[in-house]
Amino acid sequence: MSKHTKHAKLTRPFSGNFGRQEWAIIGTPCGNIQQLAAGVIRELGTRWKAAYIDADHHDDENTLPAGTYLQYTDKIQYHRLDFQGKLTPFQFRPLLNEQDLVLINGNHFAAEKQILVIDSKKADSLQRKMDRLTDVQLVLYTEGTEALHPFLMEQMPQLAELPAFSFSDIEAVARFLENQLQEALPAIYGLVLAGGKSQRMGKDKGLLDYHGMPQREYAYSLLQEVCEETFLSVRPDQVTDIPDTLQPLPDVMLGLGPYGAILSAFQAHPDKAWLVLACDLPLVSTEALRFLIAHRNPAKMATAFQSPVNEFPDPLLTIWEPKSYLTLLQFLAQGYSCPRKALINSDIELLQAPNPDWLKNVNTEEEYLNLMNQRS
Repeated sequence: MSKHTKHAKLTRPFSGNFGRQEWAIIGTPCGNIQQLAAGVIRELGTRWKAAYIDADHHDDENTLPAGTYLQYTDKIQYHRLDFQGKLTPFQFRPLLNEQDLVLINGNHFAAEKQILVIDSKKADSLQRKMDRLTDVQLVLYTEGTEALHPFLMEQMPQLAELPAFSFSDIEAVARFLENQLQEALPAIYGLVLAGGKSQRMGKDKGLLDYHGMPQREYAYSLLQEVCEETFLSVRPDQVTDIPDTLQPLPDVMLGLGPYGAILSAFQAHPDKAWLVLACDLPLVSTEALRFLIAHRNPAKMATAFQSPVNEFPDPLLTIWEPKSYLTLLQFLAQGYSCPRKALINSDIELLQAPNPDWLKNVNTEEEYLNLMNQRS
């Protein structure tokens, strides 16, 4: 008899207490940590989104008016939220969802990975926080230090084999972290949207023949050339009719159209970026997909082409980054299921298509016949 489980087995996005790539700086006074974090963020800030997490030693009086839970202030150059209440990882992760890198004062908070600073001023404090050294990946030596503390050599001798820099070499630390971000860049999976009911066309758009084969198979072959793995998004009732050469990914969020298909893909593989291609874009080519990938900006929520018909992004030939998963769910929770609206109201990389025909949309019988006549 199989063991009863109360909850669905969901694949959880890779995430620490604060973000997907979080690093605690630990082993030196807070002022030094703040200085290092600020320097690293200055180095990386033009290419990546970075956040800093710290605590304030000063016991300031509560500035919130009596009874106020949250106060928002537009500081003109930045935004500020002050609020009461306890924050757990379940609140921090949505707040920091768009951040590629989160640097953390390890004197106050634990993080998934650590940058260990060897500083004689904090040796005793560090010894009391050894339980926070779960995955040290970089060692920094402050001025006048050349070796690990004796207790570290005794309990964690493997630290001597790690990359090590001078604490003052901010550029080297920034390069190290940028390499880590590049190595952790999510792979791109391909998703052909073939689960629509094609009501305007009057027949399945995925089965139309523009290139000597059904369009869904042609689009699938294009994505296979540029993606690590490719899937065909379909309704559950279509699965039995899918050829064995295609890997189906059934919608689990029915009635939401392409929005549900994208969310279903993220539910299955939340740590991958998804290059989404709809069957109603028959003139998309490998060149178009390679152009999109070459100009991908993983620091944004998505990379999309601007529609030649209007100024809006086209959501059906787009790379959706893992960080967009939570954003899409938040839009849905507010009653919106339009992927274009999510793109318009988010921080995305918007590209001009060198060939506007890539985005030519064919949704009706008349449009289909016109295109076929032009090609004959």
